Amino acid sequence: MSILPLDQTDRRIVTATQAGLPLVPRPYAEIADWLNLDEAEVISRIRALQDRGVIRRVAIAPNHYALGMTANGMSVWDVDDDRAVELGEQVGALDFVTHSYLRPRARPIWPYNLFAMVHGPDRDTVETQREQIAAILGDACRASDILYSTRILKKTGLRLARDA
Repeated sequence: MSILPLDQTDRRIVTATQAGLPLVPRPYAEIADWLNLDEAEVISRIRALQDRGVIRRVAIAPNHYALGMTANGMSVWDVDDDRAVELGEQVGALDFVTHSYLRPRARPIWPYNLFAMVHGPDRDTVETQREQIAAILGDACRASDILYSTRILKKTGLRLARDA
């Protein structure tokens, strides 16, 4: 991964997309039109920014509460390190898991290394989903917990400082 300074065109693309992609059938063509660029160049440059690690991903960030998913929980798991990647991929592939990732533990306070965000219309649904994750993890999991959201936080993507 190579982190190089952004050129002017990359800056213009990031600035044009930092509030989100336009909700049109061809969002990259729309951005290209705004910036007087070719659609293929916009796509190519965004891919290059991802390859360089400047952009991690292009994704939707829904308001789960507005979608009726009022029970939102970050499930946390203490999984054997030698199986964490394999099992984490299985957990992340579940259709009710919106994102999952591995993080270092902070023992003795925080023994958890696998995180999986789940959403449901109520806590009973989320607890059923949590049981499904537990079944996948099996005896490779020593402990777990779930942290329920109490409010939605502002979600933002990459932002460039005005004078950057």
